[in-house]
Amino acid sequence: MQTSTDILIIGAGPAGLALAAQLKQADLEFTIIEKSQHVGNAWREHYERLKLHTVKDLSHLPGLPFPENYPRYVPKNKLVEYFEHYRQHFSICPVFGTEATAIRRLADGKWLVDTNTSESYCCKHLVVATGVNHYPNRPHLKGEEQFQGEILHSKQYKTPGPFAGKKVLVVGMGNTGAEIALDLAENGAASTTIAVRGAVNIVPLELNGRPTQVTALMLAKLPNWLGDRIGSLVRKITMGDLPKYNLPYPAMPPAKQLRELGKTPVVDLGTADMIRAGKIKVINAGIDHLEEKTVCFEDGNQENFDTILLATGYKANIQQIIEGAGEMVDDQGWPKFVIGEDTNRGLYFIGFDNYTPGGILGVINRDAKIIQEHLTKILTASK
Repeated sequence: MQTSTDILIIGAGPAGLALAAQLKQADLEFTIIEKSQHVGNAWREHYERLKLHTVKDLSHLPGLPFPENYPRYVPKNKLVEYFEHYRQHFSICPVFGTEATAIRRLADGKWLVDTNTSESYCCKHLVVATGVNHYPNRPHLKGEEQFQGEILHSKQYKTPGPFAGKKVLVVGMGNTGAEIALDLAENGAASTTIAVRGAVNIVPLELNGRPTQVTALMLAKLPNWLGDRIGSLVRKITMGDLPKYNLPYPAMPPAKQLRELGKTPVVDLGTADMIRAGKIKVINAGIDHLEEKTVCFEDGNQENFDTILLATGYKANIQQIIEGAGEMVDDQGWPKFVIGEDTNRGLYFIGFDNYTPGGILGVINRDAKIIQEHLTKILTASK
């Protein structure tokens, strides 16, 4: 069965909700589909201690600030409550249990979306709001079939309880890896080790009471060379001794790394102090192979572990579902544009911009308004 709609939104996470609310306020009709049974499902599935690293005043979705009694850094459970309240406030009604499995452009310029159900959708305007955390990036480790411990992706990590008394290796030190390692070290793991290859940009959550997010937004207004120089100075003052603990920081300043590579610096919530205190060990080398009980690293070191937690990130999975998407995405697999033109006319991406300081929720707020204004102009002109 095929349903026709002017506007189809794929995904009812924060990006899909934000745009849906904007379209509601503009009196534009749309359909929104969601593969799970909940709005904001990816956030529901994250580990329990997770909080936003961005301040609440700059992280809410358009049209509805966070409640005044929410803390400055909103915890996961409060964020999920907010998403549900947002859905109800704007009367957004997703079609749950419906996952887009294949997308292609038709000869007449419309978009056809196949799903995991008997329903398909044909639309003039297609908004992909599935986000960068759509599909876990789970690399294969040489020899993992003979490893007698457990190997998990960070997506499977919820609380430290199951790892009490165990020797745990966290592979990767992005924000997720750093925080999971901290959770384990604080809550009963026999030992916690982070394996990381190369240098890592780490910045404090706050400096002298000022959130790093706010500072980053201020520095972004300066010429790049000046903002980068100040950012490097702040990093040196706050994190400059970490190379002594096998964790060098890169030559590239934090803001430049974000701007050019789309790689968010690690926002330190206490991991650095645990490394300094010897409660979290850092091995600066990749994994060469696994043996029955042993992880053998590329630098020749060997160590036994009970559990390997792969904090190796996610993939957007766009190329797997959109026919001919190769030219639409960059080296990270993320879309190159928000509003498609020419052969991509009628295609929109929201919730994928990891190159802008200030956090993804703030970018979603901005882009939802941009897309809504564009759609309003087009649909009004066509009437």
